[in-house]
Amino acid sequence: MITAQDVEKAYQVLEPVVIKTPMLRDAYLSDKYWANVYLKEENMQRVRSFKLRGAYYAMSQLTAEERARGVVCASAGNHAQGVAYAANEMGMKATIFMPVTTPQQKVGQVQFFGGQAVDIKLVGDTFDESAEAAQKFCQDEGQTFVAPFDDDNVMAGQGTVALEIFEQAKESGISVDELFIQIGGGGLISGVATYAKEKYPTTKIVGVEAAGAKSMQAALDAGYPVTLETINKFADGIAVATIGTKTFAQSKDKIDELVAVDEGLISQTILDLYTKIGLVAEPAGATSVAALELVKDEIKGKTVVCLISGGNNDINRMPEIDERSLVYAGVKHYFVFNFPQRPGALRTFVNDILGPNDDITRFEYIKRANHGTGPVLIGIQLADAKDYDGLLERMKGFDPNFVNLRGNESLYNLLV
Repeated sequence: MITAQDVEKAYQVLEPVVIKTPMLRDAYLSDKYWANVYLKEENMQRVRSFKLRGAYYAMSQLTAEERARGVVCASAGNHAQGVAYAANEMGMKATIFMPVTTPQQKVGQVQFFGGQAVDIKLVGDTFDESAEAAQKFCQDEGQTFVAPFDDDNVMAGQGTVALEIFEQAKESGISVDELFIQIGGGGLISGVATYAKEKYPTTKIVGVEAAGAKSMQAALDAGYPVTLETINKFADGIAVATIGTKTFAQSKDKIDELVAVDEGLISQTILDLYTKIGLVAEPAGATSVAALELVKDEIKGKTVVCLISGGNNDINRMPEIDERSLVYAGVKHYFVFNFPQRPGALRTFVNDILGPNDDITRFEYIKRANHGTGPVLIGIQLADAKDYDGLLERMKGFDPNFVNLRGNESLYNLLV
């Protein structure tokens, strides 16, 4: 088990390396939730996420012999960038395994931060396949694996975020009532909660998971880490199927409240942060702020800190983020109809079913020979979400057997 003293030791090593990222009161969020909302902006960190802290500190604790042999990690995101940056700074060789399916933008960022110090190997179609190859490479080459979360030194390094938060709170003359921290594999929450509970035990620790990857909740329910059968990978920075064994033991008794945030609400929050504040957050990074919407009645009048854990948001994902936001808001919907195979059928649908300001955003029709009807996938964007029930009633008259994809995440992902 690590202690607050371990976190303080880590900070002595990291202080000259990491940026002491801003922690500022946000007027928009404070007014929206009738609270004093502060954002700890780790999206401003050197690799645009907190992951540098744990990776650098863990690598700094290696022996001279281990450093000479080099390190290995498996990651498709922020951990890889943290390891790459640390290796470049320390003059250490790092072999980084990433799935073949990793977007080129992420591969490019790892190469940018690592320079000549890194060797990137694209292996496997999934992270699990890539991680398995990384572990085998470690054994074959006698190198050291830098774990993304389930490691004492990594936890201590991530915990330095909390040390900074409370230092900055003291400088601002405030007392932190609640601290909202993301949970993926558990390295961040373990370090933060350990430091906070030892030094500031009255601060409430709120752990935040993505609704499609509740590995901490599953572990708490079972009493030990379990592997989720499926996960939603949208909030990829915290989409972890199994909480770490060490991180679970470290943090399970230190989390005061656990909140799960829908991926649609996360999407709304990403857009809100960008348009209202000008802050770029990746899905995992925005999750802590999204959680405020779920506990807004509890935080009125309180001082809360939300960690923006990262800002590595691929611009190519914005259409998907906008889509999820509209679906969550109840404005955009998808249906499957049997459409009459006759001229004017679409005109009838538009005139009789849609409201005057509603819009069709997708229409895919399969015409079948020798049939009176054909299947149609149709996307509809309502002018007002309140018109949803009326839309459904009108649709029944057009096709009593139409299929509503709302709430069917697997079918929605398959077709849309």
